[in-house]
Amino acid sequence: MSIRVLLADDHKIVRQGLRALLEKQPDIEVVAESENGRNAVRLAEEMAPDVVIMDISMPDLNGIEAAKQILGKSPDIKIVALSIHSDAFFVTEMLKSGAAGYLLKDCAFEELVRAIRTVLDNKTYLSPSISGVVVDDYIHRLTKTDFTAQEAISNREREVLQLMAEGNSTKQIAQKLHISVKTVETHRRQIMNKLDIHTIAELTKYAIRKGLTSLET
Repeated sequence: MSIRVLLADDHKIVRQGLRALLEKQPDIEVVAESENGRNAVRLAEEMAPDVVIMDISMPDLNGIEAAKQILGKSPDIKIVALSIHSDAFFVTEMLKSGAAGYLLKDCAFEELVRAIRTVLDNKTYLSPSISGVVVDDYIHRLTKTDFTAQEAISNREREVLQLMAEGNSTKQIAQKLHISVKTVETHRRQIMNKLDIHTIAELTKYAIRKGLTSLET
């Protein structure tokens, strides 16, 4: 039986390249592609892939939040992050979201195939270059007793923050998330209070800095 793969990356050329390489493997089939996180969540539910290869910085819904939503509905799906980000925040947040693997985009293609097979064996795969990042972050957290503002923000608030940063109006956010305008306004107020940031411009900068949006700085 073929390994069913969903590719989620906002760059078409990356998706095309990965598809071409993966489909040379006799037992791997790319069943769908997505250009953003929200569509990836929908496709994961519809197509039921074995593995999702997930970029982190994507529009509309980033890979971290998309991974949480996919695994919340389909916990048996394996998610492998494929990202340019190697710092501790992105790695640990992706792993906390439930991802089974994390690779950097400069890895060899053979490593990606190895990661796919490893996670399907119910093991975790980390690029050797970032394993130390995870260990260092774990040691740092052992000595840390307080929660950061980023950790205090709920999953829904992160969604709202990303959509705000990407220029969506309150009404547009309400429509995309299927919630009321009043609820969006409540989330916005809570986000600003938790982060102690009170302008959209500063919230946008924060979202970019924390990798919640793929907008270019």
